[in-house]
Amino acid sequence: MEWIAGFVIAATVGLTGMGGGSFTVPLLVLVGLPTTEAVGTAMIFASVVRLMVAPIYMKRKHVHARYLGLLLIGAVPGLLVGTWALRLMHNPAWKPAMLLLVGVMLTLSSALSFVPHLRKPQFARENGGWLPLLALPIGVETGFSSAGAGALGTVLLLNFSEMPVAQVVGTDIAFGIVLAVMGSAFHLGWGSVDSGTLLRLLGGGLPGALFGCFLAKYVPSPRLRSAVAMIAIALGLQLVWVAGSKLLGN
Repeated sequence: MEWIAGFVIAATVGLTGMGGGSFTVPLLVLVGLPTTEAVGTAMIFASVVRLMVAPIYMKRKHVHARYLGLLLIGAVPGLLVGTWALRLMHNPAWKPAMLLLVGVMLTLSSALSFVPHLRKPQFARENGGWLPLLALPIGVETGFSSAGAGALGTVLLLNFSEMPVAQVVGTDIAFGIVLAVMGSAFHLGWGSVDSGTLLRLLGGGLPGALFGCFLAKYVPSPRLRSAVAMIAIALGLQLVWVAGSKLLGN
């Protein structure tokens, strides 16, 4: 199952820049992996997949260096806060609460993809100082749940920059790489990674990432992103249901 899931998730990342943590974490939690290990494993998986995909988008000149830098200025401190919070809650008694938080954050961040677009394409160009502040909560969510860099980063850039969709995806993939690599270093140091599951995910994910990049030229990415967001919402709600059942049972 991990091979198939790795292929599908990586193909989705290659196509849209979304889905790395949003899909992987809930799937790993639902099959029985502890929440902290699920987040750590998903982070490393996402970082490897994005590292494979990024050079293709960079070659196509689909990465905006200035906006990438502004996003990272705000998101990196947020990542440290979110990762610290996750580590602080690494206790069996906190597991239902962690599941609930991850589920709520995943559901809300994915649902933002369906908010009617109040586009202000010149906002980032004229108010670049605001981008780090807007990226701060994205970093917090990524550190805590491994989700958010793809969904929220894409929504932010689509609505508040003048970039075309392809450049938004490329910039967001580069943004996700930095956050995933930094988060992976913490989780490797803590040992909160399931190496067997990670290898199986990568076994399907490596060819899946290349397949997704190949399809990117032929598949309309806005429609695909909507489908990805709908599935992520369903997975997030499933986590909320599981966590709620455990909390009420206690």
